[in-house]
Amino acid sequence: MIYLLLILQQFLASTTHIFAKTLTSDLHPSLVLFYRSFFAMIFYLVLLWLKKQKIFVIEKGDLHKFILLAILNIPLNQFLFFISIKFTTAPNVALAYALSPIFILIIANFFLKEKTTILKIVGILLAITGIVLILIEKGISLKSDYFLGNLLALFASICWAIYSTYGKPLIRIYGSIYTTAMAMILGFFLYLPIFLIVGNVNTMLNLEPRHWFEILYLAVMTSGFSYLLWYYALKRLPASNVGVFNNLQPVFTTILAVMFLGQHLTNTYLIGGMLVIVGVTFAQINHVDAEPRKE
Repeated sequence: MIYLLLILQQFLASTTHIFAKTLTSDLHPSLVLFYRSFFAMIFYLVLLWLKKQKIFVIEKGDLHKFILLAILNIPLNQFLFFISIKFTTAPNVALAYALSPIFILIIANFFLKEKTTILKIVGILLAITGIVLILIEKGISLKSDYFLGNLLALFASICWAIYSTYGKPLIRIYGSIYTTAMAMILGFFLYLPIFLIVGNVNTMLNLEPRHWFEILYLAVMTSGFSYLLWYYALKRLPASNVGVFNNLQPVFTTILAVMFLGQHLTNTYLIGGMLVIVGVTFAQINHVDAEPRKE
């Protein structure tokens, strides 16, 4: 049953890329993120209220850590995600995020001095080779929207990896749901100045019913429900077992993109995608997260 829930979670996460692509085709990425982060903040405020969790329980010495976590979450990771998916394809962005475990391993190895293995090194090299093939498929030029989109997706994935690594100590102390809730709440307010600078407030209400549905879906189903399913699984299975399911996300995203976005797959994408998935799988073999988890 738990594995079926994980498959459902990955499917929901995959739909993020599809809805984000359709939304950013009609609306500015900054506006999409404004509404998504606003409704996600409301979702987590309601969740904390239902759990009878006090909102402000952060120790004074941890406040700056939550602020940095919030910056990594919305002004960096999610903002880069929405900009990147406007310029490149949904499957490419999904593959970039599939590299997150690789970036986490690199961070853990160089900065946290965690031990690595030959198999992990091989996995990292395979995954990097795969993403480089996709990145340069249409040439290397900062004037190319496709190349720029791929590059921004990689930066977004790196920000997510840093967010995941940096947030671990806070999750041990405050719990995963509270830590994420505060990253969403603080992240929204920290994103506001960016939106006021790059966004257009005059277009805030120029949305069609379809846009509102897709934005609410992103906020509630993918930022909310999908995340809760992920941590439900993490509470019951080793992190390495759960992490392998991330490899389903680019597969689901590719299938959905072909079905609903008319995506045409190239041989370069298929070869690069397989290298990424195999590399990430290798890198996660025997990777055990022994840290206690608090909800």
